[in-house]
Amino acid sequence: MLTVGDRIPGFDVQAVVSTDMENAFARITDKSDAGKWKIVFFWPKDFTFVCPTEIAAFGKLNRDFNDRDAVVYGVSTDSEFVHLAWRRSHPDLKELPFPMLADVKREISSAFGILDRKEGVALRATFIVDPEGVIRFAAVNDLNVGRNPQEVLRVLDALQTDELCPCNWRKGDEFLKAA
Repeated sequence: MLTVGDRIPGFDVQAVVSTDMENAFARITDKSDAGKWKIVFFWPKDFTFVCPTEIAAFGKLNRDFNDRDAVVYGVSTDSEFVHLAWRRSHPDLKELPFPMLADVKREISSAFGILDRKEGVALRATFIVDPEGVIRFAAVNDLNVGRNPQEVLRVLDALQTDELCPCNWRKGDEFLKAA
C-alpha cells in the first residue's frame, strides 16, 4: 500500500460528474486539478449500505474542502454507468458535488495498493495528497466500517499549517512549540 511520502500514481479514467446525461461524464487524471490538495477516497461497491453514508458525508463537506484549496475524488471499481445509475437512484447522491471515478480495470486501486485480494474490490481507503503530488495521509478501514470525513478535514487543516499539531488539534487551536 502506498503511504505517506509516496507520490500519487498516474491514472486516466472516466468519471461521473453529473446526473444530466449530456454532461454526466468527464475524464479525470492524476494531473487534473494541478496545484490543489486532493482527497482521494475509495469504497468497495456501489449500491451497498455503508458506502453511500460516507460518500454523502464527503459531499456535505465538499465546500469546506474547496475552501481549503482541495478537491475530492471518490473512486470504486464500478463503471461510470453503474456510478451514474446509483447517483440517479439514491437520494443522498443525486447532487453529489465531486466526481466518482470509475476504476473498472482496477489500475488505480492496484497502484495505490488497496485492492482487496479476496473480494477484488477497493478497500475503504483515504489519501490526502499535497499540491506537489505527495501523499501526506493514508488510512484504510475494514470493509464493514465507515470512515469519518470530518476527521479527514481536520487532518487536512493540520497538514496545511506545516506546524506541530497535538492530538485532537482543531483549526484555531494553538500549535506545539519545539523546546
